[in-house]
Amino acid sequence: MRIGIFHGGAGETDNLRQTIQKAVHAEEDGFDEFWLPQTSAGPGFDALTVLSLAGTQTSRISLGTGVVPIFTIHPLTLAKHALTAQIATGGRLTLGIGLSHRPAVEDVMGLSYENPAQRMAEYLYTLRPLLDDLNVDYSGRYYNVSGQIQVTEARQVPVIIAALAPRMLRIAGGQADGTITWMAGPKTIGNHVVPRINAAANTAARPQPQIYVGMPVAVTDDGQAGRDQAGRIYQRYGQLANYRRMLDIEGVEGPSEVAIIGNEVEVERQLRSYADAGATDFVASIFPVGDDAETSKARTWDLLKNLVGKIGG
Repeated sequence: MRIGIFHGGAGETDNLRQTIQKAVHAEEDGFDEFWLPQTSAGPGFDALTVLSLAGTQTSRISLGTGVVPIFTIHPLTLAKHALTAQIATGGRLTLGIGLSHRPAVEDVMGLSYENPAQRMAEYLYTLRPLLDDLNVDYSGRYYNVSGQIQVTEARQVPVIIAALAPRMLRIAGGQADGTITWMAGPKTIGNHVVPRINAAANTAARPQPQIYVGMPVAVTDDGQAGRDQAGRIYQRYGQLANYRRMLDIEGVEGPSEVAIIGNEVEVERQLRSYADAGATDFVASIFPVGDDAETSKARTWDLLKNLVGKIGG
């Protein structure tokens, strides 16, 4: 199981230079991957722009978006953006896309969240031909796109989607290269995500999907303090319908119960449970516990760094 860093998901306020330097640091310390979120509104940079810049400062580490909301960008525009970023990163980009959530789409953007899974399927029917062949001719309910793009030295762009519900997992396995999850515990990954996405890929005669698991992580000797902190930082995820369903499958009340928290031995054991469940990649969102935030985060970073290449196949 490959191990990466998810930066920007725990209230980080780094400027642009610091964010790029974090990707450089992750590569220097041997991490497999570096991921950035893309929010519809609120804090945070444009993820593909930052990863393009980070790609010019790194040479090995894989880079990914977790995830670009499809309601904010037309597939023609995203295809050009992703292809450009893939050139800048030397072929190390994985494009993660997702639906966002009903409150963000309807209350913030003023758009309809009707039939989200169908929208994602049609978005992929439009986006994948553009990325793979630089042209598309697709007519559906929500997207009717006929055209081509020109990007010199275009390179293949793997596409994964944030998929949790059964239909979305079927789309991920049948049309995309995998999924990236958030707030999904090991039981949910093993019993819900992996069987569905693999079955869909098999039916579509596609390669076995990549399964990226994103989770909050904190190494601490005070487990209760860690749970309390996770409850404060991640409480809102338990109130969003898409994540609430995953927490219910796991049989927990809230995000603090699935966050990976404990001392070095306990955190390693929890990480191995994801590899055993079928995760191919683990993407850690490090959050601090205690009064000394930097020391707390450094302890977690060091453990994860030392576990790269040592968990799973």
